[in-house]
Amino acid sequence: MKKILLLFLLSSFSIAAQKVDLSYYLPKNTTYNTNIPTPESVIGHEVGEWHITHDKLVEYMKILAASSDRISIENRGKTYEDRPLLLLTITSAENHKNLESIREKHIDATNSNSVDVSNNPIVVYQGFSIHGNEASGSNAALAVAYYLAAAENIDDLLNNVVILFDPSLNPDGLQRFAYWANTNRSANLNPDPNDREFFEIWPRGRTNHYQFDMNRDWLPVQLPESTARIASFHKWLPNILTDHHEMGSNSSFFFQPGIPSRTNPLTPQMNQDLTKEIATYHAKALDKIGSLYYSEESFDDFYYGKGSTFPDINGSIGILFEQGSSRGHAQETVNGVLTFPFTIRNQFTAALSTLEAAKSMRVKILKYQQSFYQESRNTGVNKAVVFGDEKDAAKSFHLAEVMKKHKIKIHEVKSDFTENGKTFKKGYSYVVPMNQKNHRLVKAMFDVRTTFKDSLFYDVSAWTFNHAFGLDYAENVSISKAGAEITDLKMKLGSVSGKSDYGYLLPWNEFYTPKALNAILQKGIRAKVSMRNFKNGGNSYDYGTIFIPVQNQKLNTTDLYNFLTKVAADSHTTITGVSTGLNDGIDMGSNNFRAITKPKVAMIVGDGVTGNDTGEIWHLFDQRFDMHITRLDTRNLGRVDLSKYTHIVIPSSRLEKSDIEKIKTWVRNGGVVVGYKNTASWLASNKMINLSFDKAKRDSVKNITFENKSLFSGAQVIGGAIFEAKIDRSHPINFGYKNDKIALFRNSTMFLKADKNSYNNPIQYTNKPLLSGYISKENAAVIPNTVPFKVERFGRGRVIVFTDNTNFRAFWFGTNKLLMNTIFFGNMM
Repeated sequence: MKKILLLFLLSSFSIAAQKVDLSYYLPKNTTYNTNIPTPESVIGHEVGEWHITHDKLVEYMKILAASSDRISIENRGKTYEDRPLLLLTITSAENHKNLESIREKHIDATNSNSVDVSNNPIVVYQGFSIHGNEASGSNAALAVAYYLAAAENIDDLLNNVVILFDPSLNPDGLQRFAYWANTNRSANLNPDPNDREFFEIWPRGRTNHYQFDMNRDWLPVQLPESTARIASFHKWLPNILTDHHEMGSNSSFFFQPGIPSRTNPLTPQMNQDLTKEIATYHAKALDKIGSLYYSEESFDDFYYGKGSTFPDINGSIGILFEQGSSRGHAQETVNGVLTFPFTIRNQFTAALSTLEAAKSMRVKILKYQQSFYQESRNTGVNKAVVFGDEKDAAKSFHLAEVMKKHKIKIHEVKSDFTENGKTFKKGYSYVVPMNQKNHRLVKAMFDVRTTFKDSLFYDVSAWTFNHAFGLDYAENVSISKAGAEITDLKMKLGSVSGKSDYGYLLPWNEFYTPKALNAILQKGIRAKVSMRNFKNGGNSYDYGTIFIPVQNQKLNTTDLYNFLTKVAADSHTTITGVSTGLNDGIDMGSNNFRAITKPKVAMIVGDGVTGNDTGEIWHLFDQRFDMHITRLDTRNLGRVDLSKYTHIVIPSSRLEKSDIEKIKTWVRNGGVVVGYKNTASWLASNKMINLSFDKAKRDSVKNITFENKSLFSGAQVIGGAIFEAKIDRSHPINFGYKNDKIALFRNSTMFLKADKNSYNNPIQYTNKPLLSGYISKENAAVIPNTVPFKVERFGRGRVIVFTDNTNFRAFWFGTNKLLMNTIFFGNMM
């Protein structure tokens, strides 16, 4: 009978909207407490009949928690769209009476190998639909939560397992997708893959409000959703964490382990062995309902910023589930018609098989976690790492902030010192002792790896944090360099040194100086930028220093001082009042101080434009620098008056021909266009900038079988690695950088040949540029001495291109200033 039902749901359905009963998901031969409300009784429809909206999901979880002594609920914060970030704790009523004691004992076991764990409950974190349009996970959460609250024969499970239940890891994205799927649902379900229901509009529901892929933020922790779940993770240190996703509609069901050769070497082998043993429980459960599945053939466990991999460097076991997606309510696939309820049932089944494995393997997994931390304590060397930037306290702070979120102990620098030619200044640098519990996590954050077992990566192959944040770094530093441990991390305060009747200087080195300058210009205050180094009052000032004269401003002397004091405080910058314009070097009245124009920035978004890139830029302007950026949709571009904008940013895209002449005219009239990645080739092909491209030379392929053809081709992709470039600090694109080298993130194979004139190559890859990550030998032979940046005049305007994203995933603080330099100084390049 079960097989007949399965075939029915895969191959046919009634012309009316399919109606399934809750019993379709639930295990057979189980009785349920009738006092526990079913999902349908609260949300008004059966699970899988419609896509659950986040508000209804929240409503049900709250009512369920109020109805059951097995569940407690907490709101850990809000998304950017003010949706709650719920977490349910599900365990037996008896465990709930002693929950904090259970948690403390669980944490104590990770701190000492002498603690007996044999009677401790195991902790499982279950998270659903971190990609909002992979909705079967969160919809399955309705049925899973009901089962755990109402099933009457699961006392053994609940006595031995504490479940941290996260029904929606991405509330904003889930809501966006549910709206799309439901508004395009027909009463008579149409499974034709060409139907509009399956073509979600830009930017789609995969991402959060600012279009971030949140399943890449477990390690960097830059988003509010991530901050909440990481706090829960470290509070409990769960033994297993599951991450429920979807994949292509023609796929079946995947569970980990992934491809063995693509496991990060820092992950213990026992982790993978236990993952494989847990997999047998998934297989048994899916066999029982007749579902197809596979394992170990795709996906990897390399980048620790994913939900299924982050636990692996924290003594836990991360497990990825990938369900072939219906993308709506029912869709034709190579396996027949795939219905939404069928995808939900597979997710439900895997959620329960995880709990069954946790209960059965409880002591073994608890002892593994205990041994993980025991080994960590035993192998932690009595040395430290140090990171910082003597001229930029904010970037250093933000990396320290990430470490504090991960419960890593950090210390202030006892006193200024120099290591490997770099100065680490108190208040601008932090010391991280390696003889601490989380030293493996610290090692993973700063990991440098250039050789690999495999050449394919599901995600980035490098994320080395000192490079990402653009900081000086040293390891194996004496622990004597550490001052007091920092328990209350605070960002450096901003200030104005004193009131001036002449002018103020704002060094461009600090991360938040663009925020300060924008506030100054938006106020209508005149400001200039120094094109050369100089000294004033015994202090040295670099290229890019901002000068705000006192005279001939719209504010009087006192009001200007008061306003700048507020700006300095808001932007954590130091502004210095000066008493003379006579400098050692260029003087304040020199033409080498150039007037800065108030920017009015637009960005092209919409169909054909990479959503993640646009979101990262929007987030940078809106959240980091409090700057407006007008998003111009490609559908409306032809009707927009571009003359009101000084800059247009175009993330990776190829625009329609109808837009070419309009943009050309705008640039000729003085506009600055900033193009990323594929936009560079589009601008070149339309003769707005002269670019010469280079590409890897590949000999004829020999000894590669048809089976391995895709592996060979995939190895030529740069999935995400870090490269070193030398910079000309006198060029406006590099204002604010103190070193003559910069670390750049790259995930493209676009190689630009350098100009014959060195001054036209302000950023140029070095002879041996690879700092961390994978690059094929063919691409490695091409990239040396190419350039990732180019600028040319076009009429009265400028055309600026970057081969790669300088704002990657919100944690590449080290290159954010490159985009800001194009905004404030682009017309000077």
